[in-house]
Amino acid sequence: MILGLDAYTTEWLNLLGRWLHVIAAIAWVGSSFYFIALDNHLEPPEDERDRAEGVGGVAWEIHGGGFYRVHKYRVAPPHLPERLLWFKWEAYTTWLSGFFLLVVLFYAHARASLIDPSVASLSPWEAIVASAGLLVAAWVVYDAVCRALENRDRELAVVVGALVVGAAYGVSHLFAARAAYLEAGAMLGTIMAANVFFVIIPGQRELVRAKRERRDPDPRYGLRGKQRSVHNNYLTLPVVFAMLSNHFPVTFGHSFSWAILVSLMAIGVWIRHAFNLHHRGVPIGRLWAIPVTAAAAIAAVAVIIRPGSTAPATAASVSAGRTVFASAGCGSCHTLRDAGAKGTIGPNLDALKPGREAIVQQVTNGGGAMPAFRGTLSEQQIAAVAAYVAAVAGRR
Repeated sequence: MILGLDAYTTEWLNLLGRWLHVIAAIAWVGSSFYFIALDNHLEPPEDERDRAEGVGGVAWEIHGGGFYRVHKYRVAPPHLPERLLWFKWEAYTTWLSGFFLLVVLFYAHARASLIDPSVASLSPWEAIVASAGLLVAAWVVYDAVCRALENRDRELAVVVGALVVGAAYGVSHLFAARAAYLEAGAMLGTIMAANVFFVIIPGQRELVRAKRERRDPDPRYGLRGKQRSVHNNYLTLPVVFAMLSNHFPVTFGHSFSWAILVSLMAIGVWIRHAFNLHHRGVPIGRLWAIPVTAAAAIAAVAVIIRPGSTAPATAASVSAGRTVFASAGCGSCHTLRDAGAKGTIGPNLDALKPGREAIVQQVTNGGGAMPAFRGTLSEQQIAAVAAYVAAVAGRR
């Protein structure tokens, strides 16, 4: 434990940080989806006065009982309004609250949550420095590739995709399984937030500065900002999956967890592409192949990673599992009537009644606030405690 946070304090910090993180992310994702959809719905202006003012696209909308007519200028309007709305704090707050959760749940408990000795022999500080360094490296490499391949979007997409595959593979061989998924998502999330902080907002400030100084704005800033906004739009669903994945050990607990991560992220990008095509005017009837192939891909992943059947639990394994439950301190977090446990930090096992395979996955790899016990408990001990809990949970 690096920061000396007890379980109760960690739980509250987790709750408050996650609450803020989700609220900010909803605002950021919502604005990203909205503006990309708006851009894709813009039509050339019919009014000569609009064209003379530099309007590049017009869209009519209806929402909340009212009509809206939106103009987008090719570069900038002839005159700036007194009040200009900026969309940036949603991104900053999402990243800051996400990094706060990374510190509270993983860095503060690095030995239990970030490190798996069977994957890589790291000290807590080595793991923390590696994790933080990879966040910085992700942005530096991505930004360099974007600048080197500017205006070559297809080649850029291939290179960025390859980098994501490499990152997923690399972190899976460096951190504990659950932490690896979160690290991959945090790397992409850092790229998204850095796009806003280092490219999009500075470019917009330069456009505003040019208008105030009565000089012609350089359209490159707007084009570069639009490119990075589109990148963020496509990265959204992969990042959302990575952030939710710690609740589903069936994915990150697989021996080829990195490939599962890449596959599900790619499916997210594919689904997002369907929405963007539809917003550009492609009829839904012509997009049927995307949801069909996405659903087939998800089904294939589910079949491939489906856990095998397990042998029936024996009385000896259940008895041994009761001993492990007590010695490992499971009762300090969980309620289980048979063991006399009344913990409230983790799920009530009597109410949840989990299956053996789910328990094995959760105990082995961790999930939520629960640390991974791989390396702490043997496979036999984990199998025994899973057999015990599955046999007695909910029993009166």
